[in-house]
Amino acid sequence: MADKIAVPVGLQDIYYAKLLSGDTATEAPVYETPKPLLPAITANMTPNVETNTLHGNDGPVVTANALDSIEVEIGVAALTLEQQADLLGSTIDENGLLWDNSDDQAPEVALGYRRSMSDGSFVYTWLLKGKFALPAEEATTKQGEIEFQTPTITGTFLKRIFDNEWRVRADSNKTSSAAAIATWFTAVPPSPKA
Repeated sequence: MADKIAVPVGLQDIYYAKLLSGDTATEAPVYETPKPLLPAITANMTPNVETNTLHGNDGPVVTANALDSIEVEIGVAALTLEQQADLLGSTIDENGLLWDNSDDQAPEVALGYRRSMSDGSFVYTWLLKGKFALPAEEATTKQGEIEFQTPTITGTFLKRIFDNEWRVRADSNKTSSAAAIATWFTAVPPSPKA
């Protein structure tokens, strides 16, 4: 009898955690405690993979892949000023004003979320190292009906230097993952090399 197939049906709980230190050839990455973003709407991830084929004897012999960057786009209900400062490197002053400077540099962060599946389970994901870019802003006047104007922010993620890892995932159907899932959004999972 075949296993039951579970397909993604939803998205919940987007978190981010700044990469504080480490991620060198000899030092494991250290992250801050993850913080939630406002309710998740979308999360799109596109790995850029370079593929090349070696030919010999008048035909293909071997194919090799190399991961380049991973493009990420997330949509949430809203981004607070504090979240924008955290994700984009902006500054909030003592009067609560958010200042965007042309020299701002976005910090490296990990991005975590979970996808709900058709069988009631969840697949948990952390993308381990990336930076977000300034989002486009669009404002439209109300025209007799409510049209929600939610932000989308894009980022570029890479593999880590310390261990070459770029993503970690867990399936709530796997009992062996229960301990990791219990703390999924309280800490970025440690490197298997650490």
